[in-house]
Amino acid sequence: MTHATLHYIADPLCGWCYGAAPLVRAARDVAGLDVAFHGGGMMAGPNAQPVTPQLRNYVMPHDHRIAALTGQPFGDAYFDGLLRDDTAVFDSAPPTAAALAAEALAGRGLDMFAALQVAHYVDGKRVADRDVQIDVAVDLGLDREAFAKALDAQAADVLMRHFRESRAWLARVGGSGFPTFALEIGGHIERLEPGRYLGQPDAWRDALRERLLSAQTSSSTQGDAGTLPQCGPDGCAL
Repeated sequence: MTHATLHYIADPLCGWCYGAAPLVRAARDVAGLDVAFHGGGMMAGPNAQPVTPQLRNYVMPHDHRIAALTGQPFGDAYFDGLLRDDTAVFDSAPPTAAALAAEALAGRGLDMFAALQVAHYVDGKRVADRDVQIDVAVDLGLDREAFAKALDAQAADVLMRHFRESRAWLARVGGSGFPTFALEIGGHIERLEPGRYLGQPDAWRDALRERLLSAQTSSSTQGDAGTLPQCGPDGCAL
């Protein structure tokens, strides 16, 4: 069978990535398709941002639009709590490290990433805080001590290398923002257009299945999957 991977380049503090979360869940239901997470580091390092009125006024209209387009819930604890907490800092590095720790520990990186998105956008929690990350991991069924150890093993230099590799993937597939999805089948890679599928995870799942079936049929009849056509530019910008 032709090997297929959906590369998912995203950031835990990207509202459009949260809007696309149902598409990630749907993709994971597709038999024969692996989903690989690449953390983009949108607000990591010098790009970490304190919560200010300016930040709130910038992100809120986008979040309302994301909710309207996708049906993804945003909680009052986020809008009226976290976004009004001027002591909070939005930093992508710690939650990304938590997702990588869950992956290293139990192959649960995507589950952790999704759970942290909910903790941020629905529950209004500070997902950069270690205690919050550990509690989320425990809620996923991971052992508290084992996860804490795996989290502490995520060295800063390793995390920064992960961000650089993710940005290299972004450049490789011609992506311009987060989330970017790229489908790799038999060594051939195409960037996908998720925008028209936002709020339609079943249609996205069916489209991915058709892609895999088409590639498998082509491989069995021609011996090579060929280069799949480009679908168009990304609709989800930074």
